[in-house]
Amino acid sequence: MSIPFVDRNEVEDQLRWTSIADAIFDGHKRSKARLGDLFLNREEDNSTMLNRAAWIDDLGLAMKAVTVYPKNAQREPAIPTIHGVVILFDDEAGQVKALIDGALVTKWKTAADSVLGARLLARKTSRNLLVVGSGVVAESLVDAYREIFPDLERIQIWSRTHANAQELAEKKQCEAVEDLAVAVGKADIVTSATMAREPFIKGEWAKPGTHFDLIGAFKDGMREADDALMQKAKLFVDSRETTIDHIGELKDPIARGVISAADVLADYYDMVQPDCTLRAGDDDITLFKNGGGAHLDLMVANAIYDIWAGK
Repeated sequence: MSIPFVDRNEVEDQLRWTSIADAIFDGHKRSKARLGDLFLNREEDNSTMLNRAAWIDDLGLAMKAVTVYPKNAQREPAIPTIHGVVILFDDEAGQVKALIDGALVTKWKTAADSVLGARLLARKTSRNLLVVGSGVVAESLVDAYREIFPDLERIQIWSRTHANAQELAEKKQCEAVEDLAVAVGKADIVTSATMAREPFIKGEWAKPGTHFDLIGAFKDGMREADDALMQKAKLFVDSRETTIDHIGELKDPIARGVISAADVLADYYDMVQPDCTLRAGDDDITLFKNGGGAHLDLMVANAIYDIWAGK
């Protein structure tokens, strides 16, 4: 039996952020995923290989193999920094159902993970979005937030390289800004997708009620938010298992006693429960750490496969 390869060009025009976010939400109502990760790092150029596996009873199994080469963006011509493939297995017999374009799964998983967190945690009256970063993920975030928060009145983009922010803003009909502190202070939602290794989003800038969505720090030694913001905000994650002991955003301040693991109030397995307390009031500052574990890849890959197969 030939194994199908699901290419992004065959299915992407049928995908919607709402339905992918729903697939993640519904997936967390199932049995808890079994997870296994392998990270290989090359420090001299900050390149990474990630192999992430997940198994959810009655849903299936997935293995995603991904390389992250940050310097690809500096090549002439530039090429994508992320490459990979997802192997999707059925749960009944462990047979390979399909190979799915890894970039397709990663794109839709990453932004849908974040907007689901914002859908649950951000104020429903949010009108001002700040996107920090100007890469491929930032572009997806503009599209995803526009769909999930259709009443947004202003979308601003900040990047360390202002010209990149201007380019993305022009493409997406947004506004590029240069003063990050001022932009954070005006935002109802701040979503950040950078390759930062040192924290640069400061808690002193955060106004009451802001929701922070942090994506960029995907491994140890990487951070976007400073200690003050981590202490000031109510903390949520997509998965305790894949963030607290693995990602610098949480691992570093926990190790130094700035916060504790107990300060993480809930992950998605908690948040899908009807009795879970999320935002207590409009003045709460909430912070969601998008860790993007393999169980999310499995949920999203299954959703993409079902749409591709016409189910």
